[in-house]
Amino acid sequence: MENYEHRLNLAFAALADPTRRAIVARLSSGDATVGELAEPFGIGLPTLLKHIGVLERGGLVSSRKSGRVRTCSLTPGALRNTDEWLRSHIATWEGRLDRLEAHLSRSMKDTQRDD
Repeated sequence: MENYEHRLNLAFAALADPTRRAIVARLSSGDATVGELAEPFGIGLPTLLKHIGVLERGGLVSSRKSGRVRTCSLTPGALRNTDEWLRSHIATWEGRLDRLEAHLSRSMKDTQRDD
């Protein structure tokens, strides 16, 4: 479980940055070279490579080098883990909110009867 938590922490830390989220979004439509990824951000390749490194450590992205070209791919496993974690918490809060809504509805009916 500790390893799972560690990987989840790395994935969420990687996704905390808007540039890295944009990179993940771009890679969801297919592989891209580092140059292609850097283009819309107007940032240098060294800066983009740092972002790629954080995404790789988070398990969200993998890259391979062929000659001078580095191509990046999305690694869906880490996204599934973050999605599962989020869904479990969303389900918990939806249940709590449903119970609160039912309680408030009963309270309102009781208040209306007392008037």
